[in-house]
Amino acid sequence: MHRARFIATLSMLLLLTNCAGLQRDHVQFDRLSDCPQQTSAILVAKQSQFSALSDSHTLTCALAVLRANQDPMLRRTSLGSRLCLYLAERESNPEKREKLAAEGVDFAEAAVAEGGGSDGEVHYYLAANLGLAVREHITVAVQNLGRLEDEMKQAAALSPDIDDGGPLRLLGALYLKAPAWPNGVGDSDKALALLKKAVAKHPGHPLNHLFYAQALWDEDEEANLAQVKVEFALGKKLLAKGNWGYSKAPWQKEFDEFQQELGDAGLIPRVIE
Repeated sequence: MHRARFIATLSMLLLLTNCAGLQRDHVQFDRLSDCPQQTSAILVAKQSQFSALSDSHTLTCALAVLRANQDPMLRRTSLGSRLCLYLAERESNPEKREKLAAEGVDFAEAAVAEGGGSDGEVHYYLAANLGLAVREHITVAVQNLGRLEDEMKQAAALSPDIDDGGPLRLLGALYLKAPAWPNGVGDSDKALALLKKAVAKHPGHPLNHLFYAQALWDEDEEANLAQVKVEFALGKKLLAKGNWGYSKAPWQKEFDEFQQELGDAGLIPRVIE
């Protein structure tokens, strides 16, 4: 019903069949001489401390250690791909963003090669980085919907609760935003089921509510309007009150774009408090 609205977001989620065409040279960072001395053991021990709340210098210092380290214990984790994703998401320069995301893909694929393929986080961050790396290449991405579905299914089966239901959220968004059969994997029923589950299991994440509102709107905008309003308002409130670090600005843009569409349709006020 609203497929055109999702093209830009879809391009951020889709994958290439392989790594052909991705940027291969790394972004160079400044101030590395200011970094603390860190070993692979230190990074493994504190890897859970790195998040969207971490400042960029902290992330780049950790990434510099990873670039120079071949320790299998460290390489088989999702840490490298997570660091790249956090840095890529906050990067305003498109070329640097693609380079960081492509490096995140390399780290994730190296993790699989080192025996980390049973870790749902590895598949999750592999997908997320590939999505960013190809977001300006819609045609290639759409041709490879199957791989995205496979990666997200693995992440959802292995670690459905990471990132507040991230695998459920992204797989649901894929089914919602992709073309339907025979041109793609789009399935509105699957989307509704997954996003409803994401909201039920992780009601504290704003994007779970936003994507569920979009799924409800896509299914039947008039019949579901009341629930769309509720989910949208809940997500917007969570975004405003929560400490989402560097993720807040891009998420706010997604909320604004959906609210604009609802306002343009004349079925909901342009400003929802």
